[in-house]
Amino acid sequence: MSEQTAAKVTGAHLTRTAYLYVRQSTLRQVLTNTESARRQYALRQKAIAFGWAADRIVTIDCDQGQSGASAADREGFQRLVTEVGMGRAGIVLGLEVSRLARNNADWHRLLEICAMSATLICDEDGLYDPTDFNDRLLLGLKGTMSEAELHFIRARLVGGQLSKARRGELRVPLPVGLIYDPADNVVLDPDTGVQQAIRHVFTLFARTGSARAVVQQFNADELVFPVRVRTGAHKGELAWMPLTHWRVLRTLHNPRYAGAFAYGRRRERVAADGTKTFDTLPREQWIALIPDAHPGYIDWEQFETNQRLLSANAAARGEDRAAGPAREGTALLQGLAVCAKCGNRMTVRYHTRRGVEVPDYECLRACIRDGGRRCQGVPGATVDAAIGKLLLDTVTPLALEVALTVQTELETRAADADALRRGQVERARHRADLARRRYLAVDPDNRLVADSLEADWNDALRTLGTAREDYERASAAAATALTDEVKAKIRSLATDFPALWANPDTPQRDRKRMVRLLVADVTLHKTDRIHLHVRFRGGQTHSLTVAIPPKAWQLRQTHPDTLAALDLLLDTCTDAEAADALNAAGHRSGEGKPFTARIVLHVRRSNNLPSHADRLRATGLLTNTELATRIGVHPSTIKSWTHAGILNSHKANDKNVRLYEPPTPGDPRLTARQGSPLRKRVPTQPAPGGAL
Repeated sequence: MSEQTAAKVTGAHLTRTAYLYVRQSTLRQVLTNTESARRQYALRQKAIAFGWAADRIVTIDCDQGQSGASAADREGFQRLVTEVGMGRAGIVLGLEVSRLARNNADWHRLLEICAMSATLICDEDGLYDPTDFNDRLLLGLKGTMSEAELHFIRARLVGGQLSKARRGELRVPLPVGLIYDPADNVVLDPDTGVQQAIRHVFTLFARTGSARAVVQQFNADELVFPVRVRTGAHKGELAWMPLTHWRVLRTLHNPRYAGAFAYGRRRERVAADGTKTFDTLPREQWIALIPDAHPGYIDWEQFETNQRLLSANAAARGEDRAAGPAREGTALLQGLAVCAKCGNRMTVRYHTRRGVEVPDYECLRACIRDGGRRCQGVPGATVDAAIGKLLLDTVTPLALEVALTVQTELETRAADADALRRGQVERARHRADLARRRYLAVDPDNRLVADSLEADWNDALRTLGTAREDYERASAAAATALTDEVKAKIRSLATDFPALWANPDTPQRDRKRMVRLLVADVTLHKTDRIHLHVRFRGGQTHSLTVAIPPKAWQLRQTHPDTLAALDLLLDTCTDAEAADALNAAGHRSGEGKPFTARIVLHVRRSNNLPSHADRLRATGLLTNTELATRIGVHPSTIKSWTHAGILNSHKANDKNVRLYEPPTPGDPRLTARQGSPLRKRVPTQPAPGGAL
């Protein structure tokens, strides 16, 4: 040890602890590069030579097998930085700078903290004082060289990987359903259950055009999907789990299922805290894409079709709102309607009319963007009916082929689901047989092992029983859904496509799919009528014009014949009597309900029809009080004369209020009763016109 080196070690340094940091980058290096580990541990003798006692030297070697590219996952390095920052370290020893850090940011942070706490740094080449400018400059250069060395090592390794990837020979982890054979060739998984499950996903997507619909169908059929365990104690094993939406998307987007070798589809980014994220790159930025490199579950053309469908589905939620997959709503032109005024896609809004869900097509782009009025709104029921009629006229010659395709699709779907369920039962049976063989092979005297294997066997038997029950229940439900009667109905509808279209058992979603197969879009323009410009897939166009349907209040208007009948009845009937007469004649209100007194009251007021009382008053009939005042008698006298048959009265309303016919002047019956005890003069002013 030179005098200059010895002068850097002071008594203040020796009062603190010496820290020896030991690290190797991989676990393989720990097992095979034992000489490097021996050299690192030998630095302990250097610390003793500098004057530190053996019990004052702490070895930190918990970062074995960790890369020095980052300090995020290195617990030992973080502990070392903490001890230096707290001023407890007198010297830090490492075989070389690359053992402490291969990242300039981590290295210079350690140098800064060592300079602040006056901590020495020692490697195999010498001793350095970070507070000295020359030593710190030299340490900085060593850190830069260490980082550059890491770059060169990584460049050589990555270069070899990229070279093999461009040839399609790089061995990478395969998705479930594909494996490597002994010759490192990619082949389909020999497990037929796995193959059936993956093929079923692609079949369902080709039929429905929606990843969400695939998940719904799997859950409805109580099916599971294979998953390859990537980490943990069961790494590499096959597990079966319920299908999820993200797993369907990952399967559909993976070109390996189409038999293509692809590399560089994602780019890794490391955040400031050391966490890794992956960005999906566009296809033109992939490093390698080699179609037909190995067997696949679909061909490349089908893969491209799936990507276009997925892109259209994603665009349906974007700003353009292009046509997405057919959904459950009743709107036949969902995603296909285009506004003729501004050219934007029209949205669908539903409302309920008489218990039926009715769509409306509305253009709200400018309304949402500028807060103004909507561009236009078009009633959807009339438009859908016109499009349906147009399709019936167009598609009827192909009705037989469509119906037969529907029947074949139903049978294929049922057969695929049954095969997958049988596979679940077969796997459960295999697991039970394996557990049985293990239990029978164990020594009966070894009760600890025998009890555990017996429990596994019982668990496998319970799983097998549950799988069989689920299979029988699902098979019975499928057989009920697709009986011979249902098949016969499908075949009978083959010659009558309009009946198939109008059949209430035909899901609206299937009608939408039929429309999308033929129609590219429909431009709507509402003036005094609704104008439709239909553009078919083949490029042909067709224009239609339909009348604007009446408003809701117009639909609730009473029929003119009913109004005329009510007008005649009100001459002789009260509201309740008129309601009974209208119901007996078969008339109904505008809402299709039987008439009541309240409905008659509402109808005659809405249409300005005089009531029965008003009509009687118009003929000159008087109320009890009015007639009593005119005659000059008490109102009770009027009632008595009416009961005696001297005066005539008529029922004015349903509350038994009556109107009276004025008597003939000089009627002898009234003159004879002028002095009758029943007559009670009203001691008020005389009646208008004088007393009779």
